Amino acid sequence: MKHPVDVHVGKRIRHRRWMVGMTQQQLAERVGIKFQQIQKYETGMNRVSASRLWEISAALKVQPSFFFEGIGNDAEANTVPDLPGDLLSDKEALELVRSYYAIPETQRRRLFDLARVLSDAA
Repeated sequence: MKHPVDVHVGKRIRHRRWMVGMTQQQLAERVGIKFQQIQKYETGMNRVSASRLWEISAALKVQPSFFFEGIGNDAEANTVPDLPGDLLSDKEALELVRSYYAIPETQRRRLFDLARVLSDAA
């Protein structure tokens, strides 16, 4: 049976890997394992050991704590109303975020302001 923490950590691995534009194969090569193992981590089928999580965090250029964000007693406080329950599994949302961060900062700020105005108008 999958443990909710393993599922959460796996989703965060997938999310970060996707955000940096890395394939499962590329991540696996960087940490010295087979891509099937990355698949199992990302689905929560296999638990990620502390040392492996350390290697994955280095390969994905985040702190290990990144994978635990949004978990715990205040998980409900971190949710945003009126959004799909799992944005990390929504390919369109992830692609939008990735594209957003690919835009130069000054233009990105203008786009953010436009989106805020449009969402307020709706």
